[in-house]
Amino acid sequence: MKPYRSLLFLACLLWAVLASHAAAQTTAAVAPTRVDNDANTRKGFEEFYNLEYDRAIREFEAAFQAHPNDPFAANHLLSAVIFKELYRIGALDTEAYAADSFLTKKLQAPLDPATRDRVKQLTDQALALEQAQLDKDPNNVDALYARGATRALNATYIGIANKAWFAALRSAVAARHDNERVLQLDPKYVDAKVVVGTHLYIVGSLSWPVKVAASVAGLSGNKQKGLDYLRQATHSPHPEVANDAKIVLALFLRREEKYAEALQVVNSLQTDFSHNFLMAAEYAHLLNAAGHGQEAIAAYRRVIAGCRSGSYNQCRIDIPEYGLGEALRGQRDYAGAAEAYELSASSGNDPDLRQRATLAAGQMYDLMKKRDTAVEKYKAVIAENSASNSAELARHYMKQAYNNQ
Repeated sequence: MKPYRSLLFLACLLWAVLASHAAAQTTAAVAPTRVDNDANTRKGFEEFYNLEYDRAIREFEAAFQAHPNDPFAANHLLSAVIFKELYRIGALDTEAYAADSFLTKKLQAPLDPATRDRVKQLTDQALALEQAQLDKDPNNVDALYARGATRALNATYIGIANKAWFAALRSAVAARHDNERVLQLDPKYVDAKVVVGTHLYIVGSLSWPVKVAASVAGLSGNKQKGLDYLRQATHSPHPEVANDAKIVLALFLRREEKYAEALQVVNSLQTDFSHNFLMAAEYAHLLNAAGHGQEAIAAYRRVIAGCRSGSYNQCRIDIPEYGLGEALRGQRDYAGAAEAYELSASSGNDPDLRQRATLAAGQMYDLMKKRDTAVEKYKAVIAENSASNSAELARHYMKQAYNNQ
C-alpha cells in the first residue's frame, strides 16, 4: 500500500498550493475576487509568493472584509493562514516532496492552537458560502470550483500538519470531483485542470494492483494526461492559477526526471518571485539532480549569500547549506561537503535535517579517513533522536566505516 499512500497523500499538499489561490472564469452575477479585479488580492499574492505571510494575510483580510460573501476571498485568506503555519513548522521543504520523506518527517514545532481554530473557522465559513451559492444553482461553476479549493486546503492542513492521512484523502478526492464537475459544465474552465491534472498524474503513478483498486472506486489516472493538464493550466489568464500550476508541474517533472523542462518552469518562478528563497533553492536542487554539479554549487552559494545579505524576505539557510553539501559531495569535494553539512546542522531548527546533515558530515569524515571525527558525528546523530532512520544508519557506521559503496 505504500506507493498508493505516498503518492495520493502527496496530493494533499499539492492541491492546496494549486487550488486554494485559483481564480475563476466568471459565470455568476458577481465576479469572484481575484488578482485582476481587486487591489488587496493582487498585493496579497505578491506578498504570499515572496513568503511574506503576515502581509499577505492582512491584504486578504481586507479583501474578505470588502467581499464577505465571496468564497474566493475566504479561500485566499485561508490559504495564507495555512501556509504560514506550514512554513513555521518546516513543512515546505521541496526536497521532502521530491521523495516521500514528508510522510514521516517530524514537525519543527508544535501546531499553534489559535491557528488550528482559525483554520477551522475559515474552512467552515468558506464551505457555508459555497453551499449557499450551490443551493441557489447546483451548476454554479465558480461555487463548485471554490468548494474544491476549500476541500483541498482542508486536505492539506489535516494531512500535512495533523498527519490524518485518510481524512485528508477523503477531502482531496472530493476536491477532484468538484473540479471534474466544473469541467463537465464548462470544458474551457482551464483553472479546474490543475486539481484534475494533479490527481490524474498521481493515480497514474500507482502500481498496477493499486491502480485497479482505485479504478473500482471510480478514480482514473493517466500520468501523461495529468502533466498535459498542468501544462495547459500554466497558461491560465489568471496569474495565481498559472503560478500554482507551475509549482505542481515542476515537482512532478522532477519526479519524472524531466529536468530540462522543470528547470525552465522553476527559473520563471524564481525570476518572478526573487525574494522567495524556496524558489531559488529549488532551482539549485534541480541543477544538482540533473547532473549540473558545478552550476548547482554556484546556485546554492548564491542562495546562501542572499540569505546572509537579507535579499530574501525569509530564509532557512540550513536548506541551501545542506544542498551545497550534497552538490560538493557529488563532485567528490569531501572536505567542502563536510563543512557545508556542519553549517547546515548548526544553522537550522529542523531536527530531521540537522540529523541528516550531521550523519552526512560523518560520512564525509569517514571518506577522508578521519575516523574519530566521523564517530563523533555519528554519536551526535544518535543523541539527537535515537529512534530515527538517521540514527539507525549512524549505529551501523559506528561499527563499520562508511565507504561510499
